[in-house]
Amino acid sequence: MEQDAQLVQLCVRGDGASWEELVRRHARRVHNLCYRFTGNSTAAEDLSQEVFLRVFRTLPSYQPAQGAFPTWLTSVTRNLLVDHYRRTRRDRLTDSIDDEATAPQIKDKRSTARTPDKLAEDSELSAQLQDGLAKLSPDLREAVILRDLQGLDYGAIRTVLQVPEGTVKSRINRGRIELARILNEMGVRPA
Repeated sequence: MEQDAQLVQLCVRGDGASWEELVRRHARRVHNLCYRFTGNSTAAEDLSQEVFLRVFRTLPSYQPAQGAFPTWLTSVTRNLLVDHYRRTRRDRLTDSIDDEATAPQIKDKRSTARTPDKLAEDSELSAQLQDGLAKLSPDLREAVILRDLQGLDYGAIRTVLQVPEGTVKSRINRGRIELARILNEMGVRPA
């Protein structure tokens, strides 16, 4: 049995240390997914907490035979993000362009040996990518994020999105083409 499934069983029995380990193992993935969908670090933190509250409440419903825990967790996260998207649709329609320009930039903390100009360039590219993703339709955006940024395979994405694999591939392809067009219009050129 995979380690996550064992941790889930212990959590369901009330083992707090197992819950902490499960959260520790998956918090970054959940936060990154929330951030990629919202483009806002504070909202991503709030949504990540909501995800883990929902996971805690529904943990007994996880069935290892149905798939890996990360896939189930991504489904829970995606469902919460869809709910959030629907709740905030009206707010987004009235947001000003200035609000989008002040969105926090993603910082890469993996290497301290990079030069300041490379860090600035990476930060700018990351912000432009986030802006481009925000302009995609939700269906295309989530498919591209799950495949290209989260690294899920087609089968896992099919499970998360609950659509046929052909639809997954089509959305990823259309999303990539549309994102490339958007980034090109923004003046972002491939390296």
